[in-house]
Amino acid sequence: MGIFDFLSGEFIDVIHWTDDTRDTMVWRFEREGHEIKYGAKLTVREGQAAVFVHEGQLADVFTPGLYMLETNNMPILTTLNHWDHGFKSPFKSEVYYVNTTRFNDLKWGTKNPIMLRDPEFGPTRIRAFGTYSVKVSDPAVFMREIVGTDGEFTMDEISFQIRNIIVQEFSRVIASCGIPVLDMAANTADLGKLVATTISATIAQYGLMIPELYIENISLPEAVEAALDKRTSMGIAGDLGKFTQYSTAEAMTAAASNPSGGDGMGAGLGMGMGMAMANQMQTGPWGPMPTPPTAPPVEHVWHIAVDGAVTGPFSKASMGRMVTDGTLSRESQVWTQGQDGWMRADAVMELAQLFTVMPPPPPGA
Repeated sequence: MGIFDFLSGEFIDVIHWTDDTRDTMVWRFEREGHEIKYGAKLTVREGQAAVFVHEGQLADVFTPGLYMLETNNMPILTTLNHWDHGFKSPFKSEVYYVNTTRFNDLKWGTKNPIMLRDPEFGPTRIRAFGTYSVKVSDPAVFMREIVGTDGEFTMDEISFQIRNIIVQEFSRVIASCGIPVLDMAANTADLGKLVATTISATIAQYGLMIPELYIENISLPEAVEAALDKRTSMGIAGDLGKFTQYSTAEAMTAAASNPSGGDGMGAGLGMGMGMAMANQMQTGPWGPMPTPPTAPPVEHVWHIAVDGAVTGPFSKASMGRMVTDGTLSRESQVWTQGQDGWMRADAVMELAQLFTVMPPPPPGA
């Protein structure tokens, strides 16, 4: 470097900042000894602001443009520093660049459910989450209240505090707005604007503003959602009679899909429910309804063990004839589907009566 370049470097200073990150809000221009030369050129690009801090005091804020740091355009700094008009010596100050663009797609959400009194459901709890954007509206206030002397301040350092403010105001707004939970999805845009407006005063104390706030989802507890889904799936709201009919039909479907064993309990239960539902429909608010078809009763068939061999199956009527002709006795071992092992014939309730039915005396006896 030649002597001319050295002298130019001593008397000409260029101050500028280009940001290639997505989260830097404030960046301090680094200069050895923090010496800024008189007559230095300050470049402030669109989406930026430059804050001058001199000896711990905020001296000036520059908006986008090209500035020559001289007495005529730095009256505040001139008063603080008492420039002489002879030798133009450097002065020790700090230049902080503030990013004034929007920081988008920032997340917020409720950690714990919010308690509210819903007009339809009564006391209930909800959760919510969404996104928001933030930007610096007053660089001087932002520097004084938040940044201080931090040489590189990022969005992560303030986002947690902003989320807390959003959740607090959202909880207050949602609890006092009186909008039913079922109608909140249709009013998320208005609710978002209302929350953004209510937190403006608090955020302004930090030198910030929230241009946009979006509510992406408002959800109920799982138990409430399950009850709501069941109420929606039957397609009828608020009628106990209809709900009973719906529940009976559901129980019949479950019983039909799970046939039981030999005692016919499942089939009998299904027929009983069908008759109950038919009676409810006939006496319900819609007048007589057609009776649904009922399934025929299930008849058991039996197997008989004789000398180590199995014969059958035999119907109950066949078993009665076998008792009459002596082929089937009380001690005979019998089995039917659903029965737990072989049993004596007289130990089975359906067959025991075959041995107790005696014919009446013959005529003229």
